Amino acid sequence: MPMNGFAVFTLLLFVLIPGVPVDGQEAQSDTLPDSRILTITGVGDVMMGTAFPSGIYLPPGNDPKPLLKSVREYLEGSDLVFANLEGPFSDYNELAKRCKDTTRCYAFRVPEEYVSVFHDAGFNLVSLANNHIGDFGPEGRNRTIRLFDSLGIKYAGLLDYPYSIFCKDSVVYGFVAFSPNKGTLNITDIGFAESLVAMLDDTCDVVIVSFHGGAEGAEYQNITRETESFYGENRGNVYEFSHRVIDAGADIVFGHGPHVTRAIELYKNRIIAYSLGNFCTYRRFNLSGPNGFAPVLKVKTDLSGNFVEADIIPVYQDNMGHVKYDPQKRAIKKIIELVAEDFPDSGISISSDGNVKYKQ
Repeated sequence: MPMNGFAVFTLLLFVLIPGVPVDGQEAQSDTLPDSRILTITGVGDVMMGTAFPSGIYLPPGNDPKPLLKSVREYLEGSDLVFANLEGPFSDYNELAKRCKDTTRCYAFRVPEEYVSVFHDAGFNLVSLANNHIGDFGPEGRNRTIRLFDSLGIKYAGLLDYPYSIFCKDSVVYGFVAFSPNKGTLNITDIGFAESLVAMLDDTCDVVIVSFHGGAEGAEYQNITRETESFYGENRGNVYEFSHRVIDAGADIVFGHGPHVTRAIELYKNRIIAYSLGNFCTYRRFNLSGPNGFAPVLKVKTDLSGNFVEADIIPVYQDNMGHVKYDPQKRAIKKIIELVAEDFPDSGISISSDGNVKYKQ
């Protein structure tokens, strides 16, 4: 049964104890050279095609491999590769979302065989906290989780799977995700988010937080520092949320949900990406204007999560739905513009090629 916030909090008091084995390994990392640098790469929304309401929304030949072929090289060589999964991997589960007309309904059910292409592209860290993961009910979510478990993909964000702790190459990572949607950890309950992140920080070397929040579309690219609403839904104050989880111990914050690129910020030597946009969203997403390009953000940190530098790799989705490098570098240009508007004193500089460093 899904757990409420209090139940999750109580469980954490017993689970998040330093030294307890996690995923078959000790939760305390081995001694490592101080000079070692981690590369943690993040992208935004992923939905590689849906068999619902019709197979016309699947890639030609039911083959998703061409969608990511051109950008796999940009995901390689990372310690972790993160994405937000918009919709479950499921073949047979029934629609749970309420739709007046199922032939026009925006509900996503990605064929299960596509998960291997997703995994082979390098993705090993996934947020399930969003408005589409529950489109096909708990059965669809649970099928996705079983597939991820079989491939070693880590995930978080559901009330019954709130966080993930795992060890990779002797580094212990904690990952937790939030959204304003039913069945997920609530982005508006910032106090609970702080408690959860603080417990992860006590156990892990590096803590990664993801959120699905903020209003959607080209009119909402700037950070207001206020609570944002969209179609009457409270989508959270992503500025306050991000700062407070970093205060509580988060090292990287990856945002998504607005379906457009937003600014990045450096706060207390930790990086926040306020929206990573639409990365691979085959056919069912609006890709006009700023919705059609996005960053791949490659973040480098030390073993304690301190920011070292980052690289923004600009990508877009062509008219076949393939994700490709963007020679116009629109995501870089947009982030430079938005950082100047929203965080002029952020302390970072961004080159025309997308390298992010401390200002000299």
